Amino acid sequence: MRILLADPCHRSAVSKLSDAGFECIEKPQVEAGQLGPLLARGEFDVLVVRSTLVTAEAIAASRSLSLIVRAGAGFNNIDVAAASARGIYVCNTPGRNAVAVAELTMGLMLALDRHLADAAADLRQGMWDKPRYSEARGLKSRSLGIVGLGRIGMAVAQRAGGFGMRLHALRRPGRDPRVHQRIEDLNVTLHDDLVEMAAVCDVLTLHLAGTEQVVDAAVLAAMPSGAILLNTARAGLVDTEALLTAMDAKGIRAGLDVFEEEPSSATSDFASKLVRHPNVVATPHIGASTEQAQEAVASAIVKVVKSYAGGRVVNCVNLETERVGSHVIVVRHEDRVGVLASVLAVLRRHELNVAGMENRIFRDATAAVATMDLSGIMSTEVGDEILDLPHVHHVEVRPVPGAGVAESPS
Repeated sequence: MRILLADPCHRSAVSKLSDAGFECIEKPQVEAGQLGPLLARGEFDVLVVRSTLVTAEAIAASRSLSLIVRAGAGFNNIDVAAASARGIYVCNTPGRNAVAVAELTMGLMLALDRHLADAAADLRQGMWDKPRYSEARGLKSRSLGIVGLGRIGMAVAQRAGGFGMRLHALRRPGRDPRVHQRIEDLNVTLHDDLVEMAAVCDVLTLHLAGTEQVVDAAVLAAMPSGAILLNTARAGLVDTEALLTAMDAKGIRAGLDVFEEEPSSATSDFASKLVRHPNVVATPHIGASTEQAQEAVASAIVKVVKSYAGGRVVNCVNLETERVGSHVIVVRHEDRVGVLASVLAVLRRHELNVAGMENRIFRDATAAVATMDLSGIMSTEVGDEILDLPHVHHVEVRPVPGAGVAESPS
């Protein structure tokens, strides 16, 4: 398998993949328009990216690409729909940089509360102004609202709890019971509405994977004067103009690691009204950029690629997780050559499309069970015909609830 690494990647990933027999091609400075031609020429099976934009055109340029790995949790830089249309897996490496992002979040919070950036800048200019930089509120007993209690949000909650902060988050139906237990252990107060939560928080921090705007003028208006907004997630989560207005009107302060229209290269000139604002402490999208985090992500990349080479797809974000089709058929059969081919021939005669299929072998036995999602009009004859096939033990056909496809009256 040939692997194209289109962004800088920790050496441990390249070394482990190469040792495992994969051919690794490193092109860490690929420009936006160069990826397609590179994929077209290279006959790559796997593409590994971090921030490189993977467009529909780039995906279409390759005849061999079958797996795209995002070195991180978010995958908004990949045209997932285009990959899905061509049957290409998109996998990520969630949670591996959670600690690094949480640490930067706490660093931005401390920098804003203690005026660290301005104090350091003045000292470098030879100015000693102890009265000005002694005006910190401190974090103990302050209220922190966490928007997004995933791995990163939980890591922030744990660290903020160690500072003695009072924790708040949004209630989300259907949370894993284990997450609920951790929320209780951390004594997190849950709210039903973001505006309501913002009104009682001295600090609001964002840890969502999506890009839909959540912090608008209403949320900023609800925040107390002088409160802190932290965004180490996605720039699109915040209304930039509303934030600028709130900083001028009521002294809102912001710690930012992400920006709209960030440079495509690692080093570049960068102009931003937000960065120049005196109420902002900013970093150049380095939330996941620690040695520990990069080693952890590298390890996850290796796991994804090796699993895929072994026939197992892990951390896939574009496979359907719900039942699809109108019916599910379960066939218990002997593990012999040609049995499944005979089953599929019956389905073809009845014009039933196999939308999903899994065939598992029983341990220490010669039997297997095939489970298939079918689309089409199901007749009672289908199950009977399959059961009459040689080496088939049992057949079960059941409709998918809510599919709304009628069965044939025959």
